[in-house]
Amino acid sequence: MGLATYAVIESNDGWGVLHDGDVEGKFLTKESAFEAAVAAASLAIRQGHEVHVSAPSSEAGNETALGGATN
Repeated sequence: MGLATYAVIESNDGWGVLHDGDVEGKFLTKESAFEAAVAAASLAIRQGHEVHVSAPSSEAGNETALGGATN
């Protein structure tokens, strides 16, 4: 099996999940994008793939765990 990578990224209108070169989903918070990435990664694991999931630190997104601005 192959490698499945999921990267939570910031986009102009919120957050998305980069997978196979495409940004999937539009999420209001980084946490909701991460939850979607982990759900997709879980399916990939069941199919036998190696899985990598990444998300930027709060400094990169400038938000708290609840989605509020830190400034």
